[in-house]
Amino acid sequence: MEVYVKLHKIGKNVVLAICDVELLGKTLRDGKITFTVKDEFYNGGKVGVDEAMCMVENATIVNLAGKCCVERALQKGYVHVDAVLNIDGILHAQIVKL
Repeated sequence: MEVYVKLHKIGKNVVLAICDVELLGKTLRDGKITFTVKDEFYNGGKVGVDEAMCMVENATIVNLAGKCCVERALQKGYVHVDAVLNIDGILHAQIVKL
C-alpha cells in the first residue's frame, strides 16, 4: 500500500506527515472537529507504507491520517491504541518524541 509523506524541518524538529493516498485533499468533520488532509502538508511524494514507517525513526513529530498508516504504526509499536482518534470514520494519530 502506498501513502503520501512529507518532511518538514521546524527549528530542531523534523515533522513527518503521512496519509493514506485516498485521503489527500479531503476534509473530515466530526462534531466540532474539522480536519483537512492538506496537499501542501502531506504531499511530498508517494512511498510504500513500510518505507514511511522507516522514516518515523528519524522524525521528532509524526502526523498520521488513514487506516493503513495508523494501523501499521500501531503494529510497529509507535502509537498506543488509546492515542488514536477516529474523525469522521478515519483514523488519526500523532507521535511526539521529547
